[in-house]
Amino acid sequence: MQNPIEQMANELGKLPGIGRKSAQRLAYFLAAQPKENVQRLAKALLEGRENLKLCSQCGNFTTGERCQVCADYKRDLSTICVVKDPRDVAAMERIHDYRGLYHVLHGVLSPMDNIGPEDIRIKELISRLADSQVKEVIIATNPDIEGEATASYLARLIKPMGITVSRIAYGVPIGSDLEYADEVTLLKALEGRREM
Repeated sequence: MQNPIEQMANELGKLPGIGRKSAQRLAYFLAAQPKENVQRLAKALLEGRENLKLCSQCGNFTTGERCQVCADYKRDLSTICVVKDPRDVAAMERIHDYRGLYHVLHGVLSPMDNIGPEDIRIKELISRLADSQVKEVIIATNPDIEGEATASYLARLIKPMGITVSRIAYGVPIGSDLEYADEVTLLKALEGRREM
């Protein structure tokens, strides 16, 4: 039988961003906690997972039929921001400036990982656009190879529908020094410049 601490560390190590040492530290921390605290954590994790489902409209996580954003009648129905996953919706909502709707793809195109258009929520996006009053789609996938490929693919599908397709800008982060930025970041910042 495997050591319980090792068993806990092995499971915790499967979480994103948790390395071997962090997993062991968490396992020892949990082992030292009162049983009631660990039970509350386990219950919260299980109930959270059981109660979450995908919004019928955008694909974000929700406990009801529609998420809070889609259920908000004050949102701008003419704009949809396309993101990779629900974490990106949370990030966009933190800026408190975007008032449109979202569409969560739950992934990006990645031929190396055998992820094609049928493996993410592209078909749902196209159906949604055909039946709506959307005037602009903002593509907010990450500026990596897969995110760029997904953005290009979506733009080719959506533009013929007469809908404006835009891409979020990226470049030099606020508070950083130009000397530490890589060439691609600087190039993208230069290309995305705007008049003052």
